[in-house]
Amino acid sequence: MRILVTGGTGFLGVPVCRTLIGGGNEVLAALRPGSDPSRLPPGVLPAPFDPASPGTLEGALRGCDGVVHLAARTHRGDAADPAALPLYRETNVALTEALLRCAVRAGVRRFLFLSSIKAVGEGGGSPYDESSPCAPEDAYGISKREAEEAVGAAEDLETVVLRIPLAYGPGVKGNFRRLLETVARGTPLPLGGIRNARSLVSSQNLAEAVRTCLLHPAAAGKTFHVADREAPSTPELVRALAETLGVPPRLLPVPPALLLLAGILTGRRESVRKLTSSLVVRTDRIREVLGWTPPRTLREGLADTAAWWRASACGGLSS
Repeated sequence: MRILVTGGTGFLGVPVCRTLIGGGNEVLAALRPGSDPSRLPPGVLPAPFDPASPGTLEGALRGCDGVVHLAARTHRGDAADPAALPLYRETNVALTEALLRCAVRAGVRRFLFLSSIKAVGEGGGSPYDESSPCAPEDAYGISKREAEEAVGAAEDLETVVLRIPLAYGPGVKGNFRRLLETVARGTPLPLGGIRNARSLVSSQNLAEAVRTCLLHPAAAGKTFHVADREAPSTPELVRALAETLGVPPRLLPVPPALLLLAGILTGRRESVRKLTSSLVVRTDRIREVLGWTPPRTLREGLADTAAWWRASACGGLSS
């Protein structure tokens, strides 16, 4: 199978490309200006790509059987600002629509779009499955939901949508990396009183799900939720991270109500709410329809992440 991957040099793109290559596929990675081709796994072919002119990929797409669209404007601090919505739509919606048109013209058979559970919501209530009503709460979630709708409306193309919760693994950035570094330094965290459950997905589990969804005939036209088997509480995650890093967990049993009050006083109410609430993703559909279950456990995924962090230039307590 010949597959083109967007976002192939990113945190999720590298394991996806490596897994697809390992399965005997021919893999091309769309590289935007400024991307570092040395990050690509051996055997992955670079395909120059200008996001301002998506048609530049049409030549590379000809002869491809599948597209894995990972490239996105990721969730960041401005996502709660309604004024940021046009920026998220430019990359997450308009680019997706353009790639869909290019894929149809090039005769691609299957298009897999990586979405986010934020297209459904921020949790706090019942676990989310694929039938849960979508009520995204910020610009990122709205843009991902609109992109899902564009993918679902595409004609002459088999489409698959994968929704994932917070991802982690070698190369992780953002909040998860900050948490990992905080735990490694032994900084006390006022999270010991939280009683919640938060689904996660390791980058390798996601990569295996992508491979299955590209190849399985029954995946066409469907949306699947992908997550690790475990949904740890915030304190459980901190303890598991500490164990893999070989440091003692330093958790202070602060009541969640006090954390929320501190969030209100510091203008970070929503951040604290998300930290203390639950967000559980049900993965029954992908198991029942495709027979897929996550091959790696949470602790195995965390061990991979910790090993990468120790070996990286930024690893160690001196960083």
